[in-house]
Amino acid sequence: MSTEALNPNTSNLDQLSTIEIVQAINGEDRTVANAVASALGNIAACIDRVAERLAAGGRLFYAGTGTSGRLGVLDAVECPPTFGVPSDVVQGIMAGGYPACYGAVEAAEDDESQAIVDLKSRGVASGDALVGIAASGSTPYTVSAVRHARSLGAFTAGISCNLGARLSEVAEVAIEVDTGPESLAGSTRMKAGTAQKMILNMISTGVMVRLGHVYGNMMVNVHLKNQKLVKRGEGIVRKVTGAGLDEAREALQATGGVKAAIIRIKLGCSPERAVQLAREVPSLRDVIG
Repeated sequence: MSTEALNPNTSNLDQLSTIEIVQAINGEDRTVANAVASALGNIAACIDRVAERLAAGGRLFYAGTGTSGRLGVLDAVECPPTFGVPSDVVQGIMAGGYPACYGAVEAAEDDESQAIVDLKSRGVASGDALVGIAASGSTPYTVSAVRHARSLGAFTAGISCNLGARLSEVAEVAIEVDTGPESLAGSTRMKAGTAQKMILNMISTGVMVRLGHVYGNMMVNVHLKNQKLVKRGEGIVRKVTGAGLDEAREALQATGGVKAAIIRIKLGCSPERAVQLAREVPSLRDVIG
C-alpha cells in the first residue's frame, strides 16, 4: 500500500534542521488537494445519494477506526451547530466507542463482528447512508460496517487513500484518493488524514447545500449559542435583507433563528408565520427567492 511505503522525499527526516523538517512536511502536504481533485466525480455522486436519503428522512453515518474514525466523529458533531440539523441526522461510529476518540484502542480495528453490533445499536436501516473511512482501504472493522450496511439496503460509500482498496469493492461509491507515502512512513494521520478531512468537509457541506440549509454561501441555520455566533447571525440577516442592526436584532429575538428572522424581514410577516415557514420550507430561496 502506498500509504505504508517509504517516502524518498523525506528519507533523511531525522537529519534535517527544524525548518527543513517543516518545509519537507509542507511540501508533501501541498500534494493532497490535487489528489483529492482526482476523486471529485465520485464525491459528488456520494453527496447526491446521501442527500436523497436524508431528504426522505434517513440519516448519515460515518464509520471508521483510529484517525479515520475520529475525523468522522468530528465532522458529524459539527453538523448540528453549523446547519441546524438534529444531532442524530449525522452520526460518527467509532471502533472502540467514543473513548477511542481520545485514547488509542488499536485492536478494535480488527473486530469485524463488533462493527455489525455497533451498526445495530444505532439502528442503521435501508433508508440511511453509511460512509466508511479507512486510509488503508482494508481495515476489517470498516469494511465489515460498509458490507453490513449495504446488505440492509442502506446507501454506502468508501473513502480510502490507496487505489484498488478492499473498501471500494464492498461500497456502492468508491472514493479513492492516492495520497502516496507519508512524510513519516505509515503515519496516515498526516496526508491521508488531511485528504479524508477535506472529503468529509465536501460531503457534509454539499449534502446540506442540497437540502437547503445554506443560502448563497451562508449558514442560515447556524445555532446562535455564543456571542460570536450571535454576531455572525446578525451579519447574515443584514447581508441578506439589507436591514440595519437594530432591525436584525429585533427579528432574531422575535423568531429565535437566522432563517426565520430573514423571512420576517423580507416578507413583513409575523414572527409566528416566519418560524412556521422556516420550519416547513427546507430552502430559504424557495421562500424569498
